[in-house]
Amino acid sequence: MAEMDCKIAVTTMDLYLDGDLGQNDVADLKRHLADCAACRKRFDELTRTEALCRSLPVEKAPAELEARILGKLPKLRRPAAWTGWVRRHPAMAAAAFFLVVMLSSFVAMWNQDRQLSVTGPDLDNVVIEGTTVIVPEGKEVEGDLTIVNGSAKVFGNVKGNLTVIDGSVTLASTAHIAGNVEQIDRAIDWAWYKLRSWFGTLAYGT
Repeated sequence: MAEMDCKIAVTTMDLYLDGDLGQNDVADLKRHLADCAACRKRFDELTRTEALCRSLPVEKAPAELEARILGKLPKLRRPAAWTGWVRRHPAMAAAAFFLVVMLSSFVAMWNQDRQLSVTGPDLDNVVIEGTTVIVPEGKEVEGDLTIVNGSAKVFGNVKGNLTVIDGSVTLASTAHIAGNVEQIDRAIDWAWYKLRSWFGTLAYGT
């Protein structure tokens, strides 16, 4: 049978004093202590320390100690008020989330798309010079005319609405607009315009 070395003996001393050491290990420890003066001295010191601790009177903790300890613990975070509102109004929360997502996508499109865009059912009488869209004098454009990231100069007639997004509008004295003239310079206004257009498309589609 192999003899117990000092390292293992030191690790088993506390277990022995606590009564958690098996019988075979107890026998091995005792044989080692009988032969090793250094470990025997260490064991005697641990034994005296253990006896001293057991002889000390047990002091009862002050009654207010528990309250002080609990007071130092971090407070549990209460759920935000808006989470309760979401649980109580799921339909309105879903609608608000939908609007936020749509507005975010519209703003992203506003920031990314900076090229000139001209749309309308009749562009034959429209002249484009750089980022300027011109309706010449004596010419007529049927239907709505929408210009994005450009300027409009109207000398002729537009038989519909004229919408300029992120640009300027110049109307000559000879110009005539049958519908409304709308100039949109801000991303949120443009998003509102896209929402109205989208809902209008749905209405006409149904």
